[in-house]
Amino acid sequence: MPDITKIVVTGGVCGGKTTALASIRTSFTRLGYKVITVPEPATEFKTNGILPWECASGEEYQWCQMKVQITTEQAFERAARGMDDEKILIVCDRGMLDNKYYMTADEFQRVIADLGYTEAQLRDSYDAVFHLVTAAKGAVEYYTNDNNAARHETVEEAAAMDDGFIEAWAAHHHLRIIDNSTDFEGKMDRLIREISYVLGEETPRQTKRSFIVAYPDLAMIEAMPGCERVEISQTYLSSDPDTEVRVRKIGSEGWNTFYLTEKRIEGARKRLVRRQRLTLREYENILGQADPSRRELTRTRYCLPYQGQCFELDIYPQWDDRAILQIELVSADVEVSFPPGIEILREVTDDPAYRSAALASAPMGTSL
Repeated sequence: MPDITKIVVTGGVCGGKTTALASIRTSFTRLGYKVITVPEPATEFKTNGILPWECASGEEYQWCQMKVQITTEQAFERAARGMDDEKILIVCDRGMLDNKYYMTADEFQRVIADLGYTEAQLRDSYDAVFHLVTAAKGAVEYYTNDNNAARHETVEEAAAMDDGFIEAWAAHHHLRIIDNSTDFEGKMDRLIREISYVLGEETPRQTKRSFIVAYPDLAMIEAMPGCERVEISQTYLSSDPDTEVRVRKIGSEGWNTFYLTEKRIEGARKRLVRRQRLTLREYENILGQADPSRRELTRTRYCLPYQGQCFELDIYPQWDDRAILQIELVSADVEVSFPPGIEILREVTDDPAYRSAALASAPMGTSL
């Protein structure tokens, strides 16, 4: 059976998605991947005469679109599983949760329930999500409607839509936001590098910054726009000294997904060697290889989209006075605008004591 990775390329209007899809096909075909692209249903609908305002309701239109989308993705995946290629990359031109932006919360829940899914099931069916930020945010001089007859949004509307799509995907375990902090060529290069990382081809140039924050008001956090909560259990496995292997369970709405990640330690850096999704049985079996010197690391993660960035706030059961806030950035010197109500105590990006592997080795209640 081939090794199949399924990703979403999404983003705001005039973000470069069309060019990105072509670049992905070219770049990864050269690396030996069979690249399969799942078309955007909304485009197919409009091209073939189905328009939202001509349907019985917006909710009915979204049901039809999502039904086609999920059926198409499943058919493409089934076809891929029967191919002879060793490595297959399925690229979805937008994903199921993009539709969330166009409905109220109640409408979205009704539609996915009628389709027989939960939001977590739909979200976690993708291995990674890459959001290309609209040119209306950070590159407004390049924002135009001239190259797309269906595009009519103003700069302000495009920026608001962009935020909405980020909020829809905020809880995905591997959401990467590709902003406009470089020129367009650099934007495409960062996208290809991030996808390469997911595939285990190379390490991205992204920088993760970590901060110790005062224990937050969780009711306030949960009330923030776009906030999503997931439960994470992480177990390190016995391995060679130059390798780090872990399994992770990510739970939301009663739905769990399981992943195995293997990284090669090369000096001060870690290179992704393998990331694979596991079944429940595979996950339970592999727990027998747990490193006895490390405990299971559990935490509640709040995914917080704010001003075009996505933060991860981790609440650990051993602390009642602090939490860890993390964010992925293009570089360490990018300015960070922290969500309101978050009290930053200090940055611990370079403090090894606050890395997951160290926390798993520390006794419960350890004061750091």
